[in-house]
Amino acid sequence: MQRILSTELAAHPHEKVLVEGWVHRIRRLKSVSFLILRDAAGLAQVVLHEPGGIQEESVVSVVATVTPNPQAPGGVELTAPEVRVRSAVDVPLPFELHRPALTASLPTQLDHAALALRHPARRAGLAVAAAVTAGFRKALEAQRFVEIHTPKIVESATESGADVFELDYFGRPAYLAQSPQFYKQMMVGVFERVFEVGPVFRAENSDTARHLTQYTSLDAEMGFVADHRDVMAALTRTIAGMFGEVAGRTGLAVPEVPAEIPAVRFAEALRIAGAPDDEPDLAPAHERALGEWARREHGSEFLFVTGYPMRKRPFYTHPDPADPAYSNGFDLLFRGLEIVTGGQRLHRYEDYVAALSAAGEPLAAYRGYLDTFRYGMPPHGGWAIGLERLVARLTGVANVREVTAFPRDPHRIAP
Repeated sequence: MQRILSTELAAHPHEKVLVEGWVHRIRRLKSVSFLILRDAAGLAQVVLHEPGGIQEESVVSVVATVTPNPQAPGGVELTAPEVRVRSAVDVPLPFELHRPALTASLPTQLDHAALALRHPARRAGLAVAAAVTAGFRKALEAQRFVEIHTPKIVESATESGADVFELDYFGRPAYLAQSPQFYKQMMVGVFERVFEVGPVFRAENSDTARHLTQYTSLDAEMGFVADHRDVMAALTRTIAGMFGEVAGRTGLAVPEVPAEIPAVRFAEALRIAGAPDDEPDLAPAHERALGEWARREHGSEFLFVTGYPMRKRPFYTHPDPADPAYSNGFDLLFRGLEIVTGGQRLHRYEDYVAALSAAGEPLAAYRGYLDTFRYGMPPHGGWAIGLERLVARLTGVANVREVTAFPRDPHRIAP
C-alpha cells in the first residue's frame, strides 16, 4: 500500500489508506481516544479505542479507513486503524509540541533543536527561508545571473578586518571566509552576472538578536553597470521576486515592493534620524527611525540609504565621483533594519593598488585577487543579503535564532 499525506486524505473517502508520521498528540476521552498524526503536510486524526502506551513524538504507521467528519482536520478522520510503532519514544519530552506556541525559553529550544524545530511555528520560519532562497535564485536567473560556488577557506581576510576565524591549514594560517566578495568579482569576468547562496563567517563578539557568527548570505555581482543605481534596480527586482515566491509558497502576507524603492543620502538619513552630523554609520535606533519615516512619508517598508562615508566601506568600494569622501555604496533597510549592503566596486587595477596602499594593506596578500583587474574588468557592483535577518523581519520574530535551524553565536557551537 502506498503512503499518502494528511492533506490528500479528503480525496480518498471510505478507502483504506496508509499514513505515516509522528504522534503529535493523544487526546484520551472516556469511550474513545484520538491520535493526532503529524506528517510533512499537516495533521490527521486517528480514532482509537485503546491507545495503549504510545507516547507523543513516536513514529507510527497507520492503515485505516478514511471517514468523513466535518469536525476533524481536513474534514475526515481515520477509523478502524491498525497502528504500528516504527520508533518509540520512551523518555519525557523537554517541552510539549502540540501547544499553539512553544512555551520553553529560546535557549531551551536551541539546546533541543532537533525537537523544537518540529513545532509548526519554528518549521514555518524555515519554510519561509526556503522560499526566500528559491525566489532569490529564480529572480536572478530571470535576469541572466549564473549561480556559482566559492571557497569558504581563504588565504586572507576579505574586508581588511580582524573579525575572522583563523585556521591552521596544514601548518600555515588560513581563514573562514567573511564573504564570497573577491570570488564573485572574479567571476564577473567569466559570466558577467553571478550569484551565490552560502555560509559566511564573522568572528564578531556580538551577542545580539540580529547577529550570528555563521549565517547564510545571498550574494550577487553584476558587470557593465553605470553606477550603484543599476545595482539597486536589479536588487529591487530581485526582492520583489523573492517576496512573491514567499507569498505563493507559504501564504505569508508580504508587503508590496515598490517599483522604485525610496532612497535618501546618508547625510540626509542622519538628519531624519536625529543623529549628529559627524556620525560615521547608522545605529539600530537610527535605522528604526528611518523605517518609521519611510512608512510615514512614502508608504514603504523599504528604504535605500546611499552615499555612506568611504571610511566606513570596504577598500573595494567605488567612491562617488562628485565627492570622493563618500561612496557609491548603499544599504537597504526593511522595516527599520538593514538587511542588504551593496554598491559599485572599483574595477581598475591602479585604483586597487592605491586603495590598499592607503589602507596600509600589503599588496602581496591580495595578489590572486588583484590579478583579476590586470586582465580587464568592467564597471561592476553587487550586494549581499543576510538570509536569517531578512526572514526574521519578514515573519516578525524578535531574534534571528528563531528562524535559524542550528544557530552559531559567541556562546553556542552545538548542537
